[in-house]
Amino acid sequence: MNTMAFDRLELISEHACFGGVQRFYKHASREIGLPMRFGLFLPPQALAGAQVPLLTFLAGLTCTEETFAIKGGAQRVAAELGLALLMPDTSPRGAGVDSEDHHWDFGVGAGFYLDATHAPWAGHWRMESYLLQELLPQAAEVFGLDGESQGLFGHSMGGHGALTLALRHPGRFRSVSAFAPICAPTHCPWGRKAFMGYLGQDESSWAAHDASALMAQLASAPYPAGILVDQGLADKFLEEQLHPEDFEAACTQAGQPLILRRHAGYDHGYYFIATFMEDHLRHHAAALA
Repeated sequence: MNTMAFDRLELISEHACFGGVQRFYKHASREIGLPMRFGLFLPPQALAGAQVPLLTFLAGLTCTEETFAIKGGAQRVAAELGLALLMPDTSPRGAGVDSEDHHWDFGVGAGFYLDATHAPWAGHWRMESYLLQELLPQAAEVFGLDGESQGLFGHSMGGHGALTLALRHPGRFRSVSAFAPICAPTHCPWGRKAFMGYLGQDESSWAAHDASALMAQLASAPYPAGILVDQGLADKFLEEQLHPEDFEAACTQAGQPLILRRHAGYDHGYYFIATFMEDHLRHHAAALA
């Protein structure tokens, strides 16, 4: 393994899992300016030397790099399909910024998978650059993964991140999906509060980080094989915060095939995510093959 790409890469722990290995790492991030952690599942095919596709999961608020690995139930099917799973932490930590420890209300502090432009957050809150310019390319290089065959998915705030990053960086990802994503953050309290803190009061800059607004601007489908979104109808955040109907309308306008599945009885948590995880992994595997 070539560790030159990461600055001070440290293996925290590793666990045998379905013939592969689940690992957790820490490294010094140049983009964030702080130590960052991530999880990585390498399937047995990768351990045997194969260059496998890389699928990155962006987690939601209150989560860390461990949450998806422990609760998502993804490793068994990922091992079968030969997919490496990358699990970044959601946010910079330890910056000492006022109110950082009080960000679990979807206020500023949560990463939101963008680069902040306003103080005091602009110094370290650079999650978009961290992911696209640092973590993903370095993980592919260091661990011998297929950097040309990458997919992106996520949950809630991470679903917002998956959709927006996939749309903001055309050609970078070959597949995208989401669980209960924040589809129109410019029109919901969570998104407006975060954007006000990170991007400032000029709302004209906010649409560049809104999946529905980004999709509505397109004249053709960026993902002709389809985008998969699952949403629970017992999700207490659905009506006020998530607005999947806005993304559905934007996809229709752009001619983007969208599989939006609404599930009676399912809430916002990881029981919902684990239930439909296999469908998402197979969706990505088909596009990344």
